[in-house]
Amino acid sequence: MDFFDKFKIWGLLICLISQFAHGFYLPGSYPHKYVIGDPLSVKVNSLTSIDTEIPYSYYSLPFCKPPEGVKDSAENLGELLMGDRIENSPYKFKMYTNETQIFLCQTKPLSSEEYKLLTNRIDEIYQVNLILDNLPAIRYTKRDTYYLRWTGYPIGIKVQDAYYVFNHLKFTVLVHKYEETNVASVMGTGDAAEAIPVGKPESDIPGYMVVGFEVTPCSVKHNPESLKNLKTYNNYPSTISCEENTVNMAIKENEPIAFTYDVTFVESDIKWPSRWDAYLKMEGAKVHWFSILNSLMVITFLAGIVLVIFLRTVRRDLTHYEELDKEAQAQMNEELSGWKLVVADVFRAPDNPALLCVMVGDGVQILGMAVVTIMFAALGFMSPASRGTLVTGMLIFYMILGILAGYVAVRMWRTIFSGDHKGWVSVSWKVACFFPGIAFSILFVLNFLLWGSHSTGAIPFSLFVILILLWFCISVPLTFVGGYFGAKANHIEYPVRTNQIPREIPSQKYPSWLLVLGAGTLPFGVVGVDIHASLC
Repeated sequence: MDFFDKFKIWGLLICLISQFAHGFYLPGSYPHKYVIGDPLSVKVNSLTSIDTEIPYSYYSLPFCKPPEGVKDSAENLGELLMGDRIENSPYKFKMYTNETQIFLCQTKPLSSEEYKLLTNRIDEIYQVNLILDNLPAIRYTKRDTYYLRWTGYPIGIKVQDAYYVFNHLKFTVLVHKYEETNVASVMGTGDAAEAIPVGKPESDIPGYMVVGFEVTPCSVKHNPESLKNLKTYNNYPSTISCEENTVNMAIKENEPIAFTYDVTFVESDIKWPSRWDAYLKMEGAKVHWFSILNSLMVITFLAGIVLVIFLRTVRRDLTHYEELDKEAQAQMNEELSGWKLVVADVFRAPDNPALLCVMVGDGVQILGMAVVTIMFAALGFMSPASRGTLVTGMLIFYMILGILAGYVAVRMWRTIFSGDHKGWVSVSWKVACFFPGIAFSILFVLNFLLWGSHSTGAIPFSLFVILILLWFCISVPLTFVGGYFGAKANHIEYPVRTNQIPREIPSQKYPSWLLVLGAGTLPFGVVGVDIHASLC
């Protein structure tokens, strides 16, 4: 079997495998094909505000509920910790089917409590967050010569002393024609070309993908006579005039609110992989990446030069110092100055070595979690399309890196005590419980406040049980495993000897705060000036 025969076999296997896989997509990012007339369901997320950090459930306010009842969507651990509560909504669309003046419902007359709650949410600038095909609803507002993008739309607005609610929504769904990923492959084998069939397509019916979801809220005063005998999803009998800069539906006690909507489908040139660009694109001036990179390279180069000079000087001094006998060292100490005065006290064991080891171990664990999370996010495995993935990934990485925390803490413990590994179990236990215990205590206290305010940000009791199980069943054992390997590893040898009697710290010529101010002002000033110049 020659090379070309092997090449043909491998090519045939690749083509066969391609029949079972339409391509590689990151988790939560696989495109969904909709045929004309397929139902599209809009979901609602928690009400959020730019004025306060407490989220609330969408149905905590007197809004229309779906005829089949309110149902929670599947939530992961990260969504629960972030306070997201995704539920179904009464808004129903059909793919590529425009609909206008669709009646949803008319609420009951607002009670005094509902009126007060609704006006308070308007004062606190709460936003309604809608989701279609995993895309949040986006709203455009014109300012001077450019448009601002907002996710969601406000519940209402206050004009003078009156409150108005946005009760009519104009939806615009951007769609792009579905593109099949299977294509015919032609492989050249010498003088001839052999075409490999890929089979018939799954369906000849044209399909579309959702690539955009826009909303325009309006405040419309409906005619009470026109609302009589209307049922959900019936057409409103009269024309609805929706103007963005005009509000008409004032909120009053003992009066109902009617909700309606329009939906328009527009075919767009936006391709499915680029549909999140509208949410992630920055407004304003462009960032001068070349200037920032140039500044970083200059700073790195200068810091490297200083580090090399420092290491060469210190190593030469340490080598010369170690070659001297005790009498020569004692005589030389009288002539030393600067850091050489405390060279034999730098690696002296602190008063609380266990706390130092625990802090270093937990710090390495948190730093490792941050680095790994950023790497996975940069590779696209934690995209905004997968809500809660970032927080879930951080928890998973933190638990796994408990091995590294235990290893670093116990090895540092052995280094401080010159290789003695006694007490490594206690150090491992403290590493596993110190930072998580503090974080869990703060979370537990803050959760009581959220429970009292009936916020969706409150973590349910079942989630507390899950977190405790993950903590003691995964994180703690992994930390002990890392501590075991740290106890078996060789301790780090100090480059200089430590005197038995601590040397008295010499008095400083200049106050410490002056040295800190001078050392910190220069580098931060240079960085600030460079970044300001690059952004201008």
